[in-house]
Formats: sequence, C-alpha cells, structure tokens
Amino acid sequence: MTWKPCPRVETELHSLPLDPRQGYLLSLLDGSQDIPALAAILNTGEAEISDMLAVLVACGAVVPDPAGSRGETRDQAATGRETEGIGAETPLAAASATHRQLFEQRLHARPVDERVALAHQAQEPELSALCFDPTSEVVRAILDNPRAGLLQARLIATQHRTAAGLEALGARMALVTDPGVRRALLQNPLLPAGLFRRLWSPKRLLEHYLVATSHEVPEQVRAMARDLLRTTFSQRTGEERAEFILTTEGRCLTNLVGLTLDGHTTALLCRRTYTSTLLIQNLARWSAAPPALIAHLRRQEVVKRNPVLRQLLERHPNAS
Repeated sequence: MTWKPCPRVETELHSLPLDPRQGYLLSLLDGSQDIPALAAILNTGEAEISDMLAVLVACGAVVPDPAGSRGETRDQAATGRETEGIGAETPLAAASATHRQLFEQRLHARPVDERVALAHQAQEPELSALCFDPTSEVVRAILDNPRAGLLQARLIATQHRTAAGLEALGARMALVTDPGVRRALLQNPLLPAGLFRRLWSPKRLLEHYLVATSHEVPEQVRAMARDLLRTTFSQRTGEERAEFILTTEGRCLTNLVGLTLDGHTTALLCRRTYTSTLLIQNLARWSAAPPALIAHLRRQEVVKRNPVLRQLLERHPNAS
C-alpha cells in the first residue's frame, strides 16, 4: 500500500525546528495524498519529499509509514520520548491489557465507595487498574492520589467514557500538557466540547485545522475543531489569518464559508505575488473573497497565462 502521510494532531507546530518548505509540506498532509502527488504539488522530486517527510517523522509531526522500517524505527524512538519517566520499558497497550484484566477480575465487583477509598491511596498495579473504572468518582480519586502520573492520565484519557471524569483530568494542566494525554483525549469520542475548547483555543489556527481534517480522531472531535476554527478565525490577528490561508493554500476556506476578511488581512494578502494555481483556485471559489483581493489575483502573471483561472475570477461575485 502506498504511504499517504498524516500529521500528528497534537503537534505543537510553532515549536518545531522546520524550514519554510518543511512547514509547507506539513500543511499539505491530510492522509489523502501519497508521495508522488505531494511531489507534483510542490514541483519537486519524490526523493526530496521523502527526505522532508523523514524529518517531519523524526520531529514527531507526522505519523510514520507503518510499512517502512525506517519509519518504524523513528516511531519507536518517538514513543520512547513520550513515555520517558513513566516506565518506557512497558508499552502502554500491553500494560493496559494487564491492568484491565486486574480491574475486571479483582476490583470491579467491589462497591463504588470502596473503590473510591482504594483509589485515594492505591499503589501499582491497582492504581493503574482502577483507571478502567467507569465511574467519575473513582477517576477523581485516582487524580488526587499523589502517586498518580502520566501513565494513569494516559489510561484515563484513552478509555474513560464520562464527561465528568474527563473534565477532572482536564483540570490537571500538568497532565494534559503531555502530548500523549492530548492525543488520547482527541481520540476519545466522549471528549467534552468545553474541555476541547479550553485545551485547543490558545493554539494557532493551523493546529485547529489539522484536528478538523485529521483521520486519527472521531467525527465528533473533528466537528468541534471546525466550530472552534470558525469561532476563533475572526478573533486572530490579520497576520495569522493571512498566514493560515497561504500556508494551507486556501484549503481552509471550505471551513470558513460565511465568514469574511477584514481590511488588514486583505491588505496583507494583496501584497503577495501568487504562483500557486491551487491557492488561486481556492480563493476564486470562496464567495467571501474581497473585491480588492480578486482584482489583485487577476493581475497575477499566472492568471494571465491561464484561461481557466481567468474565467474563475471573472465569474466571482466580487469581481468588478
């Protein structure tokens, strides 16, 4: 099967040591395009795309190719970094199976108040086993236990299914700043909308977009990300809005139907020289593109040489 790279949705983009081309490539990744398609978009060789993807995988920004040994090696290294300090020698999946079995066989039958009391002072392996308890009271007691750490936080984020329990985890900022915990929360279909907004509102628009288009998260979470993107778009600076549109080559505009651009953002976009036909097409198909931007696009050399782009812009409702 041909690898179609996907971004890791929990990645802190602003902290990655990427050059502009690597950042641009990362913005294109949505799990639908393979390396030849990406090479065609960037007008470069497949070898260069592979090299840049290797850097993105090594940075933890891209999910490794499951069929490639080089990707598997880097994924193992990334997993080791994520589990540092919580027993990296025991994979979370294997530990989960053992802890779940312990909970079901020895703890589940006990009364809730007894399990709560145990969770307040439990040690391993009972402490992690109690993370599989379906009641929010037990989860809160686990989080009050001074022995609880990232392993328990990741187990709760992965499998707990009550809003109250997940909200209790979300209140522990020292735990939810961990990339593994955030990834697990994003993949939890019961993630409360309020918790998602609190965790993701401070992030940049591009990071909202990566969640909204990710194939790694449930549709409910993608819908929350789309709503947050629309809510925060008009609240951000003109510089960030313009950068967001340019970085995604206008792909983000399908999520911004009904919104508009202010004069500052429009002015920033009108200062650019455009060479990407995809970006121009997406702007031309966005009904809210301002008249000044449409006029600027029509003056671009790539548009003058391309009758299809000219026609798209001439038919735009804001074309003069």
